[in-house]
Amino acid sequence: MKNFFLFAVMLLAASCSGSLTDMPDWSGEAYGPDLSHEMIVLGSHLEDPYSVDNMTKALSSLYPTKADRVVETTHLYVRFLPETDAELEQLEGLGLELLDHPVDYQIIREGDYYHDPEIPEGDITWQYAVVENGFSFPEGIRHEVLDKCHIPSSEAEATKAGGIDWAAVERESYRLTGNADMLVPDSKAKESGTPEGQICIVDDRTDEGPVGVRGVKVSCNSFVKFAHGYTDDEGYYKVNKNFNSRPRYRIVFKNKKGFAIGFNLLLQPASASTLGKNSPKGLDVTVTSNSDRKLFTRCVVNNAAYEYYGSCRDDDSSMRTPPSNLRIWLFQNLEASSAVMLRQGAVIDDSVISEFLGEYTFLLKIFLPDLTIGLKGADDYAEVYSRTIHELAHSSHFMQVGKDYWNKYIKYVVTSFVSSGFVTYGTGMETDAGYCEIGEMWAYYLQSKFYRERYGEPEAAFGTSFWFYPQIFLYLDDRGLNKYRIFAALTSDINGRDLLKKKLTSMYPEFKSAIVQAFGRYN
Repeated sequence: MKNFFLFAVMLLAASCSGSLTDMPDWSGEAYGPDLSHEMIVLGSHLEDPYSVDNMTKALSSLYPTKADRVVETTHLYVRFLPETDAELEQLEGLGLELLDHPVDYQIIREGDYYHDPEIPEGDITWQYAVVENGFSFPEGIRHEVLDKCHIPSSEAEATKAGGIDWAAVERESYRLTGNADMLVPDSKAKESGTPEGQICIVDDRTDEGPVGVRGVKVSCNSFVKFAHGYTDDEGYYKVNKNFNSRPRYRIVFKNKKGFAIGFNLLLQPASASTLGKNSPKGLDVTVTSNSDRKLFTRCVVNNAAYEYYGSCRDDDSSMRTPPSNLRIWLFQNLEASSAVMLRQGAVIDDSVISEFLGEYTFLLKIFLPDLTIGLKGADDYAEVYSRTIHELAHSSHFMQVGKDYWNKYIKYVVTSFVSSGFVTYGTGMETDAGYCEIGEMWAYYLQSKFYRERYGEPEAAFGTSFWFYPQIFLYLDDRGLNKYRIFAALTSDINGRDLLKKKLTSMYPEFKSAIVQAFGRYN
């Protein structure tokens, strides 16, 4: 994206500093000693064995007496060219599984993303999908039908519908189109099946061993034949179709709870880690801190967010769940993180930000992030986890106080960062410092709370060296005023410590003594 550094400067300004002062064991073939996160390199065009023409030829080859049978079009292989994030979301909302690269080309080098060279940099690239025949294409979104396909259903394969073994026809089509090397050998036909397995991760700061990577999408495809499934809480998945060939596996980090972890350097709504072609029976993956760096950090952030969403309750006296469509961007070479909540409508129309970015404000109108997690120096699960919890705490606060409050909060952080000589959070003496005070007290407190509970470190405390005092909430929590009760007091009218003290005392008179002591101790 052109001039993206300007946006990065803004993120550095509107940021938090949440620091506390081998490859996986693949079951099957992966691409090279490391996972590639560069752009996919395509080779020559391949004949799609699932095209109606090729399936017709295969049927005639195996069943000459049925040569006059019409092979019906079951699916269409198409590509879309959405112009905006909203159009892309519209396509995803129709249940389409979208890829940013064609599936009927040889892949010379695997990677996380692809951008068509004919599409200008900064624009959304072609999105490839397979839709059922008769699909109603949305108006206003450019699309092209690339091929008519016949993809046998698993039920038809099992019953040999109409006296035809469609699984055998499928394999024959692979052979006739020159793709026989992708098939499971006839001698190992028992290896054909429905991919299933377990995706796990190890937190070396705990003794619990591998745990599931929760709620992520495992996607498999061989040409236009796609299948997917979501991992459960133990990381187990099973996709929804059978394969006779070795499918290509991808972990797509758009969680079943709705949040997405992106982006892949170019405009993509969710990151994907491509694991290469593997057995049609399935693939097991165990991720550790020694695994591929991006895969590891994506899995940690995913699990932290999944856990956080599960800890929230949306009733009036509890902690608000972050937006279901929350978008999280990861930056490996930045230390600072942020909760700009741009996708939810914060900041984008603020005059300060518009003046700051000038003619480049348009960059924020496509694929807006809500949270950005800086991962520089985050070498283990615990550090990535704690930084993620901090920003998620902000997203809950945003859901309670709304855009106007958040705009003032972000405006303070940006302007104080500059006026104080590039000091994070400023000095606390600037106009509207109270918005930052309340927001950061809450986020650092919750970061510490989650960290203490996960790692059994009751003295762990984040953010205690700044001019605001998350220690106040930690002090109250230790005396029984839990995170849900504290959060209930953080309404849009609370933008300073005195107002907070008054609100807590009013809401919880039984804790008045502890509240007075806490605010007096950290005055």
